[in-house]
Amino acid sequence: MPHVYAIGDLHLSLSVPNKAMDVFGTHWQNHADRLKEAWQDTVAPGDLVLVPGDISWAMYLDDAIADLGFLGALNGTKLLLRGNHDYWWQSVTKVRAALPDGMYALQNDVFRFGDLYIAGTRGWTVPESAHFKESVDRKLYERERIRLDLSLARVPEGAACIGMMHYPPFAESGEPSAFAKRFEETGAGDVVYGHLHGASHRFGFCGEANGVRYHLVSADYLDFVPKLIL
Repeated sequence: MPHVYAIGDLHLSLSVPNKAMDVFGTHWQNHADRLKEAWQDTVAPGDLVLVPGDISWAMYLDDAIADLGFLGALNGTKLLLRGNHDYWWQSVTKVRAALPDGMYALQNDVFRFGDLYIAGTRGWTVPESAHFKESVDRKLYERERIRLDLSLARVPEGAACIGMMHYPPFAESGEPSAFAKRFEETGAGDVVYGHLHGASHRFGFCGEANGVRYHLVSADYLDFVPKLIL
């Protein structure tokens, strides 16, 4: 039976050589090669891998093609979600047209994998966070709430569902946001998210809350090995 894995924040830079991630520490040295080896050793061709954002450092879609091709050559079906650093992801229609076979983009809709539905959105800094600034963040936060509602509305009632976000659906204190509450209302069994790196990993809630299992899947947190979700 196929498995579902997740790993995000790959920060690939095959066409942007000045964005090598090892400037953030030795843990990131040769991370693309390490990711490829771990991915191929872990994921089977029939599996699904959720990639919740910050996929490529490219600024434009044409420059992201090499990174997308790198992912496309790896085992499994890949489901991508936009992260805050994915500036190359502007028009989802153009992104979808450029993706290799077996790779899909999630935005304002759902992805079906057998009897399982994957729904989600990028998210944003939540009002419960100490870093939330009303004048800066409110508009983007509310837009992302609408996008999550559009996605979750396409999940059939009672269907098995996994939630997918880039930003954490919790504040640093662990207080749940409206994003988390919507996943609870929909009956999502698991939610994956990324965005957090290094010392910020400690703010990532991992575990069960109100019937939903939450997974921090930033690549450096997972030591570049895709995490088994289902």
